[in-house]
Amino acid sequence: METNLIRGTRCLVAMAATLFSSASLVQADPVAELESFSVFEKPDLAQLATGDAKAVRGVPMSNPRFISVQTAWVSPGSPAQQMEALRRWNPTRHPELNIILHANGSDFSQLQKAPDNGAVRALAAATSSKSSNLQISRDEAAKLPSGTTMAGSVASFWSSVLSARAGAGPFGQPPYDHTGEAVRAGEEINGLLRQQPKIQKQFSGLIGGKGEQYWELLELESKGVLALGAFYNRSAANGSVQTADVLYYASGGFYAAVTLYQMWPVDVGGRPSTLVWRGDMTSSAQIGQARGMERLGSESAMMKNVSRAVRLFRRDTGGNR
Repeated sequence: METNLIRGTRCLVAMAATLFSSASLVQADPVAELESFSVFEKPDLAQLATGDAKAVRGVPMSNPRFISVQTAWVSPGSPAQQMEALRRWNPTRHPELNIILHANGSDFSQLQKAPDNGAVRALAAATSSKSSNLQISRDEAAKLPSGTTMAGSVASFWSSVLSARAGAGPFGQPPYDHTGEAVRAGEEINGLLRQQPKIQKQFSGLIGGKGEQYWELLELESKGVLALGAFYNRSAANGSVQTADVLYYASGGFYAAVTLYQMWPVDVGGRPSTLVWRGDMTSSAQIGQARGMERLGSESAMMKNVSRAVRLFRRDTGGNR
């Protein structure tokens, strides 16, 4: 499934003690730091700089709703340039990422002009029929409107829901208790991080407050899904930068998703470059119901989707050599 991770948006590498002769010793600290919290061991920096990003399964987690993927690559330029490219990148240019609308801030007026396609009609139909698949609170469910298109009362309803939830921020969200099961997105986010203690320690304190907010209209399994996200960033050790992209509300499809990045300055082949680690984590009821081969299929699909988003981001921003 796509998560924004699908931010489309939204995109490590380690070496052992012996470094390539083309790589400066300045890489030693970044590489050791990467190895200390990620699943990557002894990757080839030169290969990561010239080939596709490498995506692998993350650390197994005990909660069946949770899955994760880690990705590594090397791009030309500085970490600051990579972070700015990430913030500017518009994934809606790529239909294969299934992001119908993306907007920064908390102005939801674009909903009235959402395209009339099958996914948007499916969301409007679920809204007017008061579908039990909608992830909303009981109080929100009491205000569900009638309507056959996203325009008018349906768009107004969702604008109101998104506005209130954006104001509450990632850790003040009302529960998804429309169907009786009180799932809280903030608890899912904390749970995803607790299940990976090395990553939680590495990015401790990064996610806090409301962040830089955005919202999206996604297509997941032919259905429209509205999502709220927040972006965080800070400077870190060894000239690196850390960012977090958190989807903390979704009207369906998944409960919450977190994408973390750390970017280090390195020198590969005499060229200033950036070593990038990306970690994607998702909580979903559908994943929780998958077993055996179905779960492996979900993990493989997530790796494929993340790899696609990273490939398109690198192509658009000149991150491929």
